[in-house]
Amino acid sequence: MSKPVVCIFGANDHQPGQEAYEFARAIGRMLAQLGYTIANGGYGGTMEASACGAKEAGGTTIGVTCCLWKSQANRYIDTQISTDNLYSRVEKLIELGSAGYVVLGGATGTLVELSLAWELMCKGFLPRRPLVCMGQFWRPLIDTIARQNARALDYVSLAQSPSELCRYFPAVQKSCGRIT
Repeated sequence: MSKPVVCIFGANDHQPGQEAYEFARAIGRMLAQLGYTIANGGYGGTMEASACGAKEAGGTTIGVTCCLWKSQANRYIDTQISTDNLYSRVEKLIELGSAGYVVLGGATGTLVELSLAWELMCKGFLPRRPLVCMGQFWRPLIDTIARQNARALDYVSLAQSPSELCRYFPAVQKSCGRIT
């Protein structure tokens, strides 16, 4: 039986030792300890960090890359899925998130991933699953959307720390109490 997949959306512009990188690493580690496979965009920054954390915990990783950029995924990716264009890449990332999504701070690419997953769930085209934005980065966007459509808040959550994710992603293999 394959493990459920949590897809982590994030940015490419953070390095080891930086706060955002280490935060993503802790998230990847914790989700892997809970028994999830981690999927992400496969490149550097917080994508690399979450895959690194998952590998440190003995987890499995999937990276979805695009032939429009460099084709090689980061060294922590077990399975690379290469797509022909950005639309296919985002579609594949959303498709892989069978257990849900974690959204880290990012730029327009991360915004597209968050927006599409959120919209597909709001419209009933995607089964409802956790869509958790980490930290306060996305709070202004969520608040703006809520002013237009309060029901949209039913499909997105905010969490401040990796340990808070246990509320949205129950343990597949181990209890949250044993997470390091």
